[in-house]
Amino acid sequence: MRPDDLPRQLSKGLSALYTLHGDESLLLLEAVQQIRDAAKKVGYIEREVLTVETGFAWSSLEMQGNSFSLFSDKKIIELRILTGKPGTDGGKAIEAYCSNLPPDTITIVTSPKLDKTGQNSKWFQALSAKGEVLEAKNIEHRQLPEWIAQRLARQQQKLAPEALQFLADRVEGNLLAAFQEIQKLALLHPAGEISLEDLQTSVANVARYDVFQLGAALLTGDATRFARMLAGLRAEGEAPHLVLWSLAEEIRTLYRLGLGKQRGTPSAQLFKELRIWGEKQKLVEPALARVKAAQLKAALAQAALIDQMNKGVAKGEVWDELMNMCLPLLKKKT
Repeated sequence: MRPDDLPRQLSKGLSALYTLHGDESLLLLEAVQQIRDAAKKVGYIEREVLTVETGFAWSSLEMQGNSFSLFSDKKIIELRILTGKPGTDGGKAIEAYCSNLPPDTITIVTSPKLDKTGQNSKWFQALSAKGEVLEAKNIEHRQLPEWIAQRLARQQQKLAPEALQFLADRVEGNLLAAFQEIQKLALLHPAGEISLEDLQTSVANVARYDVFQLGAALLTGDATRFARMLAGLRAEGEAPHLVLWSLAEEIRTLYRLGLGKQRGTPSAQLFKELRIWGEKQKLVEPALARVKAAQLKAALAQAALIDQMNKGVAKGEVWDELMNMCLPLLKKKT
């Protein structure tokens, strides 16, 4: 499930087991609270929280499952796996627990995002087989305006498209801050449409940028967003060598993809060879159509020079050169 699917699932009846994982902590917290609220309405009053940290005794999971509630005949057990890796003992304990779920108990397991290895593990498969699984994926930049609009609608407010984009740009990569800014708008402004001018006076710039999202901005060719993200990473003190590595990898992958297409290699094969997965597959084709091979080669040559600057061998301002390296690969203004 996605977080948006949860209310519909809860309306059909509670499951004995929920497993929630993902990158967006705000969405995970909200989903857990929705399950708690739904459970409380039907008599699940007592709640036990088990946090998996160093030295955690996995026997306590079975003990809590077998223990009787002091205040109610129904209870909630929350198992929080902070690292997403329960280890060998934990994996076996979870499998055993799933094989004999305790009666009159709702179990909620939470974890950071699990990679393919984690999702293919026996313990996760045991959880999936016996209950509902929800993944709280990152809200991408292109999805953020719609997400904000939906949240504003809940408080009878709305923004014009340009105002929505302004707000999305200010809170990108920081969904909790986006949530707080939306709540602040409810306190500062009445129901109805909020003007861009009013929005600008009340919203802080709380965006957080991920160095790996910078590569996606390069592929989409959005020069304004790319420049803003690069400046943000610089202001946050990000290591320039990591930024260079990330950008050079995107450029190198694009160059190799172009060479492969010239040889007539099918896209599916190239995607596999170059490890281009998921949403990125939708970005590389338009990017490749926008740039020329000579531009990519020049950018890679400049990346080598910037690497020398990082190492103190060559002179120059690394951050300025990173921008200069990528400018020819971004969309021209029309």
